[in-house]
Amino acid sequence: MKFAPHQAPGFDAALAALRRSGIVAYPTEGVFGLGCDPADDAALARLITLKGRPAAAGLILIAAEFSQLAPWLAPLDPALEARAAATWPGPVTWVWPASVVVDRRLTGGRATLAVRVTAHPVASALCHAFGGALVSTSANYHGEPPARTAAEVRATFGATVDAVIDAPCGGLSGPTEIRDAVTGQVLRAG
Repeated sequence: MKFAPHQAPGFDAALAALRRSGIVAYPTEGVFGLGCDPADDAALARLITLKGRPAAAGLILIAAEFSQLAPWLAPLDPALEARAAATWPGPVTWVWPASVVVDRRLTGGRATLAVRVTAHPVASALCHAFGGALVSTSANYHGEPPARTAAEVRATFGATVDAVIDAPCGGLSGPTEIRDAVTGQVLRAG
């Protein structure tokens, strides 16, 4: 990356959009993500509708550090928490027991929430600048291949996405691995 993460083209526009109930696209470890403020009802509903994602699928939250995820999560055995923390920041998403106050659209109606402390410098900088966790779902219509470039996001979504950060994805060839935080089982290979 030839610029600081917060200087990526579109970064300031994405931050402003998040603060006004917008939907933004940004690079992650493997694919572009679509995101919004997970506490913003209107933005969350708009994102789910835009993507065409089934309500039972749930969503992932990303953060720059664990403290941004903690309000969304139920306490976990310290040994299990340490196992997840050993992979962060990094490209492993953990399905963790959710706080009882988490919106069902985030959990897909389950008692768990998928979370990751991202290693992607731009996504991490966006969470830092925003001051909290962000929804992160692959930038594609449900069932279609995810976008891997800003140009692909624009070609797919056009003006329906409020801002796109134009920076490269990380080195993964696809979405991140997903593991169960309680059992350690791999739910989706990375």
